Amino acid sequence: MAKLYFRYGAMNSGKSTALLQAAFNYEERGQRVLLAKPSVDTKGDRSIVSRLGVEREVDFTISPEQDVVAAFHANAAAVTERTRERVACLLVDEAQFLSPDQVEGLLRIAVLEGTPVLAYGIRTDFRTRAFPGSARLLEVAHSLEELKTICRCGRKAMFNGRLVDGAFVFDGDQVAIDAGHVTYESLCPTCYLRESGGRLS
Repeated sequence: MAKLYFRYGAMNSGKSTALLQAAFNYEERGQRVLLAKPSVDTKGDRSIVSRLGVEREVDFTISPEQDVVAAFHANAAAVTERTRERVACLLVDEAQFLSPDQVEGLLRIAVLEGTPVLAYGIRTDFRTRAFPGSARLLEVAHSLEELKTICRCGRKAMFNGRLVDGAFVFDGDQVAIDAGHVTYESLCPTCYLRESGGRLS
């Protein structure tokens, strides 16, 4: 049975790099894959961009209200028509931005369509609150894998700190992508609590 995998980690844990490597591995063995990401992720426009400098255009983006199963069917059919081959895997970047319904669609693709789905994303936002898509993935994915990275102090980073003009902030909208004055830093719990003055939300 095909499975839904959720591979998550803090910022800079290599999620996009791991996704692009998985796509390469499938294709190196002569298998077809589809790459997708939520349209709300405007970083890189229609491409998945790794911090190592590797990038690749996605096959389709997923808008907030879109039926992810229908989008998969349409794109998989186009691949089959063009190549006469079945899609072997769906890879989804920035899966935290999906809705819970869309995550359930990913599960249906894996279970009912027999196509493995590898979803990559961040578990929590800069306030340590779960993204709706990540929360649902943690609930329904067959397999959970944490991709690890380190904090500036050398400990394992678990949280994502948001900086505006170089200063940490702990209030604001959950999503802020590619704003010129907004950056993020992966932090361990100790450094996060030190920067937040003890706040966890």
